[in-house]
Amino acid sequence: MKEILITGASSGIGRATSLAAAEAGWRVIACGRDQARLDALASEHAEIRTLAFDVANIEECRAALNAVSPDVVLLNAGTCEYVDIDRWDIELFRRVFNANFFGVVNCLDPLLPNLRRGSQLAFVDSLARLLPFTRSEAYGSSKAAVFYLAKTLEVDLKDRGVRVQTISPGFVETPLTESNDFAMPMQISAEEAATSIMQCITRKTRDGYFPTMFATIIRSLSLMPMRLQTALCGRLRSQATAETKASR
Repeated sequence: MKEILITGASSGIGRATSLAAAEAGWRVIACGRDQARLDALASEHAEIRTLAFDVANIEECRAALNAVSPDVVLLNAGTCEYVDIDRWDIELFRRVFNANFFGVVNCLDPLLPNLRRGSQLAFVDSLARLLPFTRSEAYGSSKAAVFYLAKTLEVDLKDRGVRVQTISPGFVETPLTESNDFAMPMQISAEEAATSIMQCITRKTRDGYFPTMFATIIRSLSLMPMRLQTALCGRLRSQATAETKASR
């Protein structure tokens, strides 16, 4: 029986993927900060065990992950905050990068030495990294950094026989997206996202994008010249601003 470690498993995509993997016959190491939520998750399936730690804390990552050597690592933990350009908040950037980027780096510190030939290392970034969306200065930048990190690791881990994968979701219904105050086209459930992620894992897909139609549109738009990308996203920003004013 193969074993998969999943960060960010307390809720959302990570929780749904933990359950999907267990149902598919995997042993699951579900990781998160909230022990109570992890305990509730573990109670739903016998093949789920838990590790509680904060990915933003390097010492906690080392203590929790130093002795584990799963077949697949799914680095999924993250957060999202949107930038108010008139209230530039440096701490917001730090929070987002500490969770989304340095959280990945911190987990890799104890995990990399234990990866063996045939291991899979999967990174969850976001389709948001592909276009300059309004208010996404922190979130989009952090996910672009995760993608670049994954690609450089793909180069440097090739000789060790470790397969590196990137997984780029669109809008997924999670506790994080519940607070979004804008339209989220083609949004899917966390369970649908989990199905797509497990397909990427089992098929050993190099780069996974979903939902298919939305991903195809975003990836196509990202091939346009940058001046057209910024013009498009500027129009979307103006439309969102007008809709916000109209709703007040």
